[in-house]
Parts: sequence; C-alpha cells; structure tokens
Amino acid sequence: MKKVGLTALSVAIASALGSSPVFAQDTEADANVEVIQVKGIRGSLSSAMDVKRDSSGIVDAISAEDIGKFPDTNLAESLQRITGVSIDRTNNEGNQVTVRGFGPSFNLVTLNNRQMPNSSALETAGISRSFNFREIAAESVSGVEVYKTGKAHVSSGGIGATININTARPFSLDPFVAVWSAKAVMDTSVTVGDDVTPEVSGMISRTFGDRKFGILASFSHAERHSHVDRIGAFNWAQGYPGQADPDTSAIDTSRNPTLTTWRTPTVDLDDANYERERQNGALVLQYAPTDTVTITADYVMSRLDDKGNMNRMSFWFDNVETGAADVNGTIINPGRMNDELNFWSWEYNFETENDSYGLNVDWRATDALRFTLDYHDSTSHSNPGALPAERLANLKNPFGALAPVTIGADFSGDIPRVSYDDSALDGGAYALANIEGDLYQERGFEVENNIEQIQFAGKWMNQEDGALDAINFGLAHTIYTIDSVKINGANFGLGNGALDISNLDLTFNPGDIGFEFVPVYSAAQFIDLVKEQGLFIEPNKSLNGIEETTTAAFVSFDFVTDFNDMEVRANVGLRYEETDVESYSINRPVVGFNWLTPLEMSKVFADTEVSETLDGAYEHFLPNIDFSISFTDELVGRFAYSRTVARSDITAMFPATSLNNHLATGPFRASQGNPNLLPYSSDNIDISLEYYYDEGSYVSVGHFRKQVDNFIAVGEEERVIEGPNGPLTNPAANPRPGCPGGAADNPDPNCVSQPGDPAIEWIVSTPLNLDETQVYGWEFNVQHMFSDTGFGTIVNYTMVDSNDTYDVYSLENDFALPGLSDSANFIAFYEQDNYQVRVAYNWRDAFLLSGGLEPLFTEAYSQIDISASYDINDSLSVFVEGINVTDEATRRHQRFSNQIRDYEVYGPRYNVGIRGKF
Repeated sequence: MKKVGLTALSVAIASALGSSPVFAQDTEADANVEVIQVKGIRGSLSSAMDVKRDSSGIVDAISAEDIGKFPDTNLAESLQRITGVSIDRTNNEGNQVTVRGFGPSFNLVTLNNRQMPNSSALETAGISRSFNFREIAAESVSGVEVYKTGKAHVSSGGIGATININTARPFSLDPFVAVWSAKAVMDTSVTVGDDVTPEVSGMISRTFGDRKFGILASFSHAERHSHVDRIGAFNWAQGYPGQADPDTSAIDTSRNPTLTTWRTPTVDLDDANYERERQNGALVLQYAPTDTVTITADYVMSRLDDKGNMNRMSFWFDNVETGAADVNGTIINPGRMNDELNFWSWEYNFETENDSYGLNVDWRATDALRFTLDYHDSTSHSNPGALPAERLANLKNPFGALAPVTIGADFSGDIPRVSYDDSALDGGAYALANIEGDLYQERGFEVENNIEQIQFAGKWMNQEDGALDAINFGLAHTIYTIDSVKINGANFGLGNGALDISNLDLTFNPGDIGFEFVPVYSAAQFIDLVKEQGLFIEPNKSLNGIEETTTAAFVSFDFVTDFNDMEVRANVGLRYEETDVESYSINRPVVGFNWLTPLEMSKVFADTEVSETLDGAYEHFLPNIDFSISFTDELVGRFAYSRTVARSDITAMFPATSLNNHLATGPFRASQGNPNLLPYSSDNIDISLEYYYDEGSYVSVGHFRKQVDNFIAVGEEERVIEGPNGPLTNPAANPRPGCPGGAADNPDPNCVSQPGDPAIEWIVSTPLNLDETQVYGWEFNVQHMFSDTGFGTIVNYTMVDSNDTYDVYSLENDFALPGLSDSANFIAFYEQDNYQVRVAYNWRDAFLLSGGLEPLFTEAYSQIDISASYDINDSLSVFVEGINVTDEATRRHQRFSNQIRDYEVYGPRYNVGIRGKF
C-alpha cells in the first residue's frame, strides 16, 4: 500500500465530510446524552472495574475520582497500582513504566489515542521513544487505559502494553464545570532552595446553545526543589583500570575458573540539588452542527524546565597497584600510590517544550454506520538552541611526585569506604594551595521529535439478529521524525598551572564514607574562568536524524452470541503495516588524537563536515483474537491471542560511528547504529478468569506468555577505523619526547597522532536482531469493598519469568530481558461521609536495568504512600499526601552486590492543599 495513495484517500474523505482531517476518537457522549459523573475512591474503582469487565481482551483502567482529581500526584505513581505494572523512578518520582517485565521502550503511550513524541537532553538518557509521565499533570487526566493485548485498531508499538491517557472534553461534562486546586509541596530532602514550593491547577468548561458549542481550558503550574545524596562508583570492568598481579587466592574456581577479576576506577560521594518547573495547558473547542456530527479542535502544551547542581568528591584509579579479589573476583581493596583527589562540579540546565495540535470529526452517518477522521501534529523539543544540557568541571591535587597521595577503597560491604594518605602534602589534600584545575566538559542533546498522524476509522453496527455485532475498519498514516544535535566540548589540559583558579569560589561541606569534605563550587563559574583565560574550546556538534513513515490498514469483527445460555463475545482482527526508514548523520569526523595527560587523549576533528545516510524498510501483519465467555453473571473467562511489535530505540539507528572510549591506556571502544533494525515482534497468549461478586468487588487471575523475536543484541568486532586521512592511530603507543604534553587548544605536534603511529584496534559494537526469548507469568488481583463500612482494599501480585536470565558467572555477553521482575501492591482505604484516607504499599523485586558485557541491576524496592482528604462542603475540600513516607533508598549494583553503582537517598515528600469545584 503506497503512502501517497493513503494520504490522498484520507484527504478525499475529509473533503466529503466537509472539514479538514481530524483525529479518530470514540466519544460516547453527544449533545443529547446526560452524563453521570462518578466520584470518590469507590466510584473511581467501580468505573475502572466496569472498563475491565466490559472490554474485549485484557484491559485495566484507572478513572479520576472526580473532575480534576486523579488518585496520585503523578500518572506513573497511579499506574503502578495496576496488576503487572511497575515504574522506574528518577529523583523519587515515577517517570516511566514497565508492564509485565517489559521496560519503557517496549510500551506505547498515547494521549487521547494519539501517538505522542518524546525528547531528551542528557547524553546519559539517550533518545528514547518512551513518554515521560512527569511531563503531564495528573489533574488534567480523566482516565488511563492499559491494553495488555494487541488490537487491530490500536496503533502498534507496545509489546508490554499500549497505555492510553484520556483528557476531558466539554461535551463529556456538565454544562458548566470549574475546578481548581492549590497545594504546598514540602520536600524534606531540600538543603539548598525552597523546601516548600507551590502547585496550582484549574479547569473551566462550558457548553452553549443547547450543547451545540463547547469550550474547555485547563492550566497547571508546578514547582519542586529537591536534594539527592548518592554514594557510588563508575563502571566495573575486567580490563580497566589495569592491575599487574592481583591476589586471586580467595576466588571460588568452581564459579570463576578463569580467575577473572573486576575493578572500578572511582568511588563517588555526591551532593546534588535540583529545581524543576512544569506548566501544562489545554484548550478544547467542540461544535455539533447537527445531531450526528461533532467537530473537536484541541491544543495541548507542556513546558518543563530542569536545573541542577551537583558536587562530587572522588578519586580515580589510573591503575590499581595493590588489591585482592573476593570469592567472586571483585577487587575489594584496591590501592595506588602517587595519585590525587578529585573535586567535581556538575551543572544541569535544559528545557522541554511539547505542543500538540489536533482536529477531529465524528460522524454518525446512520444508526448502523459511523465514521471518524482524525489528524494531529505534535512536537516535543528539548534543549532549544542546542546549548549544553550538562556542564562539568574537575579540580585535583597536583599529580605524581609533586604531591603524592596514596588512595584506597574498601568494597567488602554494601557501602564502600575510602582511605587516603595525604601526609606528603604540606597542609593536606584539601588545602587550597594544593588544588589546581584539571578539565571541563560540555555535553548534551537538542532533540526535536515530530509526529504527524492522520487516521480514518469506520464502524458498522448490525441492526438485525445474528452473531456478527459490528465490523471495524480503518487506515492510518504516520510520519515520525527526529532531528538531533549532539553537543560535546572539552579541555582536559587545564592542570599544571594552565588555569588560574584563584578567583574560583571554592568551599567545603562535611564529607562521608572516609572523605573529610565535599567540595562546593560552580561548574559555570569554572567554565567562565576558562573562557576569560582563552582556554575554552568551542564544542563539536554532530547532527543525526531519522524519518519513519508508516502506513497501516486494519479490519476487525465483533461477535456476540449465546452458548448453553452463556454469553460469548469475540473480536477477530488484522492490522497490516509497512514502514520506510531514512536516517542521516552529519559531523566533523575524527582525524586523530591529542595525548594530553598520562590518561587523557582528546579527539582531533577535521575542518569540514561529512554526511552519511542509510535506509531501511519492513512490513508486518498483526492479527488478534479476543474471546470471552460469561459462565454466570459474575464469572467471566477470557482467552486472547495477538501479535504486537515495538520499535528500536532511536540512538541505535543513527548511521554514524561514535568513539566512546579512547583513554591512552585503552580499551578503545566505538559503536555504530543500524537503521535496518527490525521491530521486536511478540506472539502473545493471555488466559484469565474474573469473578465479579459484588458492587466494586472482584477477584481475577490471569496467565500470559509472550514469544518475542528480533531482540536486539550487541554484536562486537575488532577492527581499525578509517578517518579522512587514513586509519586512526595511537600517539601513546610509542611515546615521543615531551609526551604527554601540550594543550587541547595548542597541541604539541609530537603528542598528536601521526601516520607512522600504530593503528588503533577498536572494539566496535553494533546493534543487531540476534535473539529471541519467551516471557511468561501470572497476575493475581483482589479488589474488595467491605459492604457499607467505607473500608476497601486492593491486593495484587505479578509473577514474571523468562527463559533467558543474566548469568553473572558467565563471561559471555549474555542475552537477558531488562526490567523483568515480580511486583506487588497493597492498598487500603476508608471513605465515608466527608472523609477519605488511603495507604498504598508498592513493592518491586530486583531486576536487570541493562545488560551487555557488564550488567547493571536495580535492587528490590518498596515504598509507602499515604493520602487523606476532608470535604468541607460540596464545593471545597482539603487534603494531605505523603510520598515515600518511610524514606526508602534506591541501590544499584553491577555483576555482584558489592560492585556498587548507586546508593541514593531522597527523603519523604508531603503535599498539603485545598481543592474547589463549581
């Protein structure tokens, strides 16, 4: 099916309807329908239960407790209450979701059934398709649906689930509605900034002319200051930093027969402070020119402004001189003489702007036939202007014989301890006279992600007797475009007196884990000094982009009949999609390296840019069969089969080669994207039994199996990389006189790559569709209302497993599915008269956060949240909320538990507010 033909057909249909293309939306309310609004915890849970009970396939839902009142302050926090859904947290706030063990990149999130763009600014975050729930205010949401089985009419992109967020429309509300809320956010972690910040929101909706016209406007503003304490380490690895002769006598050779050892180059103590400001707004206009036509135009926006400052105390093992391995092979007591302490400062500063424009028409042509046509143009733009999102600076003690500092660490316990001997320094390592400049870096992304989508859908409803109830059909055309600018600038040659830091405002706070102090200074001021002294190097900027054009067609059939006095429902559908991919990279290629210090080699770029382009294409058929039978009025059984897909992360598809690790001591690592990556494909089977035994109360048990193909694994090869002037060579392999030396902006020719130097053997990784796996599990859920007492509870538990789990004792690049873990929730509430009280306990077991040659695990985590409210009258209520009230910490480790990466403490957060409604 040609995309030109589909677009032309869509425009022709739109012209026939007498309007522009619009977005397909299943709006049940029209001008003559009275809307009954459910409210309160019991009403919300009963409404969500009805969605689950009446749906075909496996669907869970969350409904607003009242207009402008969602169960939690954050959408992700609400979604984790659903069986099989767990969340990822950043800075003690849910931001992305995992469904049935499939992480954020395997789930599609839509807004009012529209695919939404996403963008990011931090280099460490990469460029993901995954919607970040922190960017939309929960107060603007009327409900969320989680489709755990594939549907022909639902846009593809979610293997774990497709999550649809619904917002209010004027015709779905009373003739006049106005709601508002104001609350104070009290973050107990704050040490710098305001520990109490405001959040306000409001919405007003009005219909006119006997509900022929409607307008809705909403807005929210939220501020939050926060603090994070972190203890951690850098990447644990087998080859870096080097160690000549480690003590391996304690290693258990039955588990580690090759006596492999792992080391980390650094130990970190971080003190971080963040500020976040978010605005959300929406404007919705509805017009019903006749009783059968509804036209909706809408605009949705969000603005997110993130700022942060972090100071770090650490040291860096250029190599390890002494150290013994534990039973697994982890070097638990590394030591080195003649080294230095490092005093770091980080600055984070970036914005995200999201805008979505939509127009839709709903036409009930006859009693039996209905058409919808929808169009939207949505953009997410992070870091406009391509300014660095992350700026960092480092200070150090003068290196080597001038100031010998002996450094060491102890990794035998859960939390590392450090030690150092600075007795050879007059005044010690923290004396200002013994601290000098070292380096700065600037990095980040500017990303503009645009989705332009047009969809046409039709539904024919049988008005006669027969098992066939309805036929659904439609076409869709989606253009998904990403343009990115990667910013990367640095000067690693600021030591040995090159930078005068006498005007730098440097102070110290008390330290921990063996560090006497933590530095306090500004990376921005440091870089300003670099600029004033003529040592600043303009950052290199590389351009990468992708355009995916997807054309789709679907048809499905709904059947309703009786079998032995039991109602039987079925939905059988097929979706066909074809996708064309075009990707590009434009950058100044690396022509060599400048050897500045014993460790650092900076890149030397060509004067002119080069362009690379690659194409890809694929197609797939996505069938689904949903079957349900009502054994009794209370007992429902379901069976579902579907095939679903999830597309690859964006950064895996850029054609350019990135030189990721090029320290003088090696190893030399690079990566290259692959735009020919096929989507992940999953064949899914679901079976469930649900018992609805009372109003708002039910028990369900379900089993699911997913056979997933085309999993992306990293293929590695060792090869020489060609630059514009020939192979990239290593100036550190055979040192010339005076090297390392020179400066980043004034290189010593002896210390720069020359054609006669040995060619570098790079370990180049490329993503490839290599693996398959099977995921299976059970979901158990109980929702119970204790008669008219006002008490109720929700208890659910999800068990997930896979054929492929990461073997920490294997030295191969084991394939395993990230995000796979059991999870459970326990919620108890009381709602009677004017009072509401709720306590929620959420638990997620340990899971693999990322795989590859060296894995990263997130350890088991639990959190308790509370909320309570009191209705002063029908129009006014007050409330209090507590998040993470027991002050739980997050811990991540690599291959073994003592290979710590992060231990982060956030502190509880409380909200106190007032809510009004007219």
